[in-house]
Amino acid sequence: MKAHRASVAAVLLGTTLIATTAYAESLTRVATVPLKAEITGMYEVGPDLFFNIQHPLKDLGNEYAKASVGVISNVNWAAGEQPVPTDDAGKSVVLSTLGDYQILMQEGDAGKIGVIKSIAGEDLIVSNDPDFNGFLPTGDDAGFLFTNWENRPGGMSRAMMSRAGDGTWSVDMNKTDMIDFASVKGTWVNCFGTMSPWSTPLTSEELYFDSTADWNNPEYKYIEDNKMLARYLGNGQYPNPYDYGYIVEITDPAGSATPVKQFAMGRYSHENTVVMPDMKTAYLSDDGTGVVFYKFIADTAGDLSSGTLYAARITQLGGAGAASADTELQISWIELAHGTNEEIQGWIRDYDGIGMDDYKAGETNYISDAEIAAWAAGDAADNRVPFLESRKAAVAKGATGEFRKMEGVNINYAGAANGSVPFMYMAMSSIGKTMSDGEGHIDLAENKCGVVYEMKLDANYNVGKMVPVVAGHGYNKDNKPNACPVGSVSNPDNLIVLADGAVVIGEDTGNHENNAMWIWRK
Repeated sequence: MKAHRASVAAVLLGTTLIATTAYAESLTRVATVPLKAEITGMYEVGPDLFFNIQHPLKDLGNEYAKASVGVISNVNWAAGEQPVPTDDAGKSVVLSTLGDYQILMQEGDAGKIGVIKSIAGEDLIVSNDPDFNGFLPTGDDAGFLFTNWENRPGGMSRAMMSRAGDGTWSVDMNKTDMIDFASVKGTWVNCFGTMSPWSTPLTSEELYFDSTADWNNPEYKYIEDNKMLARYLGNGQYPNPYDYGYIVEITDPAGSATPVKQFAMGRYSHENTVVMPDMKTAYLSDDGTGVVFYKFIADTAGDLSSGTLYAARITQLGGAGAASADTELQISWIELAHGTNEEIQGWIRDYDGIGMDDYKAGETNYISDAEIAAWAAGDAADNRVPFLESRKAAVAKGATGEFRKMEGVNINYAGAANGSVPFMYMAMSSIGKTMSDGEGHIDLAENKCGVVYEMKLDANYNVGKMVPVVAGHGYNKDNKPNACPVGSVSNPDNLIVLADGAVVIGEDTGNHENNAMWIWRK
């Protein structure tokens, strides 16, 4: 069945419920995780599937009460439906028809896993927020597993793993550590990510900070996060906002594991990026409310340090208030600027040494809206604006800054390269607010259960349309703890694409009592 037809037949919005054979056949729940836990870090390695249990309920009273990194080995991708748990025991564990879940590492293990220290070595955080996993083989049955830890400051672990013949994985804690981000002044909320086509982890800084003017505002409601980052830096340094909000590539991942912030890919609330098989074209998602979809084209294949940044302008192919489940979004790309890491790094340094004592209400110590407008009008002396204030710059140039909760974007690398799976997929966790406010380029009916979009890749890995293929439906706030019906997806987040074109969807929702993993097939 064609994707667009499936979305129309399968999913309706609002309070209208549906029960069709097409819907039941296209989307299959294959796992549930413990109460309060989010599914993150889905990553396929051979016949195995790694994924995490992020921030589970602390008083479960079992081994799942800690954030965990784990794996299902020898996955049965043809598995049937995993029922929704109905008793306390089932709600407190991982249940899956794909196979048995093996816990590999948990928060705080060996005094290392998820432990984020300051540059001076002070323990700051023991994270319960594992996110992206990426695997780097170092032999037939061994390699490093890189895992993000989503905090302020952020972290990433590198664990030496080996696989036995029966599929059991083990961790060598003597060869496991946390990546040292001191050389890039730390990271901020390491979220989802991917492995590049040249086998380097790409971790994403999810910079939830809509107004840089508040970065040094002592009265800002989340200023304690900035103070924690200052503790990480030490020596009385207050962090420079323009040091954070980038894709961070881990170069020499099996050796020195040196982080490089790829400034030329723009600064915003990165959920993740996926680099196409041409090793030049990358797509980047921006998480938050009123956000932008980006494309980056590197100057040189395999080198993300310089290139051209683009932002999407959307034309909604449906009337005002149209249902998100069957409304396509046409994309045109607006060029923002060409940049190099070296020149952008120079601009960043112009904002060093600014602290909370410099803050004045109603003013900014950073790039102002007037400077952004001047750049958009062609009157700026340089191109710092599109790389340091990428979201505002994109909107000033006419791009669409209305997306809401833009999450994972991903492909199947082999399938995209050989044309067997010529699609990219993106999760939009929730349709509402700036996507449903009656203004701008996008005006869809609210859908608090979310949508997954499909984008056809052309021969040059360009995309020109977002087509909804999976959508939640039937939201009812009075039906808590399952305000989104358990028979459909709720707040899709992480995505992976299998070799046969199936899409695996992990939930991050408060609208299902137990978050679920789904497989969607055309």
